Amino acid sequence: MAGASVHPPAEVLLSKRVQEMALNGEQPPAPYVSRYDYDATEDDFSTVSEIPIIDLGILSSSEASTEEYEEELMKLKSALQSWGCFQAIGHGISSSFLDKIIQVAREFFEQPMEEKKKCSKTVVEFEGYGADPVPEEGQSLDWSDRLFLDVDPKDLQKFKLWPESPVCFREVLKEYTEKTKMLTELTSKAMAKSLNLDENCFLNQFGERSILQARFNYYSKCQRPDLILGLKPHADGSGYTSLLQDDVGLQVFNEDKWHTVPNVPHAILILMGDQMEIITNGVFKSPVHRVLSNSERDRISIAMFYTPEKGKEIGPEDGLVDGERPKLFKKVKDYADIHWGYYQRGMRALHTAEA
Repeated sequence: MAGASVHPPAEVLLSKRVQEMALNGEQPPAPYVSRYDYDATEDDFSTVSEIPIIDLGILSSSEASTEEYEEELMKLKSALQSWGCFQAIGHGISSSFLDKIIQVAREFFEQPMEEKKKCSKTVVEFEGYGADPVPEEGQSLDWSDRLFLDVDPKDLQKFKLWPESPVCFREVLKEYTEKTKMLTELTSKAMAKSLNLDENCFLNQFGERSILQARFNYYSKCQRPDLILGLKPHADGSGYTSLLQDDVGLQVFNEDKWHTVPNVPHAILILMGDQMEIITNGVFKSPVHRVLSNSERDRISIAMFYTPEKGKEIGPEDGLVDGERPKLFKKVKDYADIHWGYYQRGMRALHTAEA
């Protein structure tokens, strides 16, 4: 893995697909090298952590006992204060449908390149099939390919970028979008109630035209998982993210170490973004996370980013600011755009919102 003078620039590499390089048996080029924390005596996957599991069914059921309901609400608050994420079960989306959208995603990525390129993007654009836009010089590239689409509000959908093959892709994604909207409403209300706030306060901050974006990720096998990451360490710039994964690979940084998120079948990981840390005045944490690469198997994940509407100002909820807990953040708008600029430099953006 030689120096900068002998490898192609990032723009050239990002015009190729990682999946193609992996299938051709190519060694990962130097710009993909990002790992400096690897200890060859340790197995990255040896410590699978007990990320809290929350039963949203209890929190949405009129049949749950008061004791059961309050206990689950306390678990939710504790999870988001300590981990910034939880594994949601009882979320109301059937196992068969979750299997279906993972299968549709896999079918898309397993198609010939000519078919996938029908919805491809340039190296500077964000939406569409390909890799993330070119990062600033010195930042490593991710060993993954993705399809990124705006899915809600509906007038933001650009169907020229939505795959026509598999034939059911569009209908399945539309249905998943509607189900995710219901999930975010349920989750937002439960999180508000866990903090003794009005159940609609987070929904009101996100606005009537809150945004949902889908990101289908394909992590190819990698010959050098000791050097290469599927996705570099970062915190999300969204309000929060719901993630469906078909295998382990995601890690969350907590208490000075990386924790592998277990693959709980048909659970959906709910992960706080920076904007929820701002809105909760630092009570809920936006965790740094990354994705490992793997030499033995590939991996699919589907992330749904839930973000406040464009141009809408957000800030700490009044009920979370008092003499004991002063306002930690100022009001901001379009924070996701600010976040992206810092992400491209390998930095967090949360400090830009500090009061």
